[in-house]
Amino acid sequence: MSAGYYELNGRKIPHDPEGFLENLDDWSEQMAEVIARAEGIELTPAHWEVINLVRDYYDTYGLAPNIHVLTKHMKKKLGPEKGKRQYLESLFPGPGSPAARLAKIAGLPKPTGCV
Repeated sequence: MSAGYYELNGRKIPHDPEGFLENLDDWSEQMAEVIARAEGIELTPAHWEVINLVRDYYDTYGLAPNIHVLTKHMKKKLGPEKGKRQYLESLFPGPGSPAARLAKIAGLPKPTGCV
């Protein structure tokens, strides 16, 4: 993916070559839907539970968690059945880290250590 734009309500919202928003203030729930569609993901209540959790984490700690930190946090907040990489991979499938795809859809910077 090259640097470009997502389109939302007639506006062009710039993103970097990996699809992460250039301006985090451009994020909204509607924007998340646009990014998810570009990633081939249809958001369900299960997705939103994790999106809201990772956005709260970012608001608290000022960074998007990598996969290890994220799964530990999810286990603590959502229970052991959801605190697993496999659960994240089922929600955010594709190449690379599900933590990175989640952060992208949640309008956060790419987590450190994600490829």
